[in-house]
Amino acid sequence: MKELIGTGTALITPFNVDLSIDFLALERIIEQQIAGGTNYFVIVGTTGESPSLTEQEKSAIIVHIKKINDGRLPLILGVGGNNTMRVVEELKTRNTDGISAILSVSPYYNKPNQTGIIHHYTALANASNLPLILYNVPSRTGSNMTAATQLELAQHPNIVATKEASGNMEQVMAILANKPKDFLVISGDDALTFPILACGGLGVISVINHVYPKTFSGMVQSALKGDWESAKKAHYQVLEAAIAIFEDGSPGGIKTMLNELGLCKTTVRLPLYPVNDSVNLNLRRLAKLAH
Repeated sequence: MKELIGTGTALITPFNVDLSIDFLALERIIEQQIAGGTNYFVIVGTTGESPSLTEQEKSAIIVHIKKINDGRLPLILGVGGNNTMRVVEELKTRNTDGISAILSVSPYYNKPNQTGIIHHYTALANASNLPLILYNVPSRTGSNMTAATQLELAQHPNIVATKEASGNMEQVMAILANKPKDFLVISGDDALTFPILACGGLGVISVINHVYPKTFSGMVQSALKGDWESAKKAHYQVLEAAIAIFEDGSPGGIKTMLNELGLCKTTVRLPLYPVNDSVNLNLRRLAKLAH
């Protein structure tokens, strides 16, 4: 899965004030990302507010992104949930033409044990006609996929990578040290991407890349080439914003920065809400410094 090496942007779903999808803004963001050096897109994932999209809206977004992208960058489709049978059914019925892989978040709220997580992902991997990427984000799901669990799942021929957003570098290093050769470890935490790359990771699925496509994607490429001085410089240029966008909810933070750049509105769908006033001011300050 060479398509997953580098920087993937977890695309937001821009909304109009009336909460309808802003397809023109989505087009602007896609073109800005491609021009900036992004390597691939993750579409209708959690950063795209997938829990508050209807099935019809998801399909419309996928069709529109395929049309605008026009085969220029690989597309990774977010398909996840905490009802294994429903996710399996979606994997079997979803039109995946033009999609390179599936990103699926670890089941949330139910808090399955590690054996349950293994059986969940095994069922998904067996059902999917595309390679599967694990997504471990305990701060959102309420449960951690341990290194041992991820390494066991890495043995499945249809599970090709993990998006690691545990924030636990010891866990990340344990996976990197013991993984199969072709299994990719992808950072799911913008602020930790540089150290994960230094330990052997091969990329990131990013939110901050919406605003810093040249700098952040350039940081990843510099690290992959072994130019650590350039990578470190870019890392620290982006670090403050990479942390700030999550201070009062995501994707509200990144939408605020994109709004300052004239690319989309700040609108999010309930239960999400725009960021508070102090975070808003700080993010707009950072957006001005970015350009």
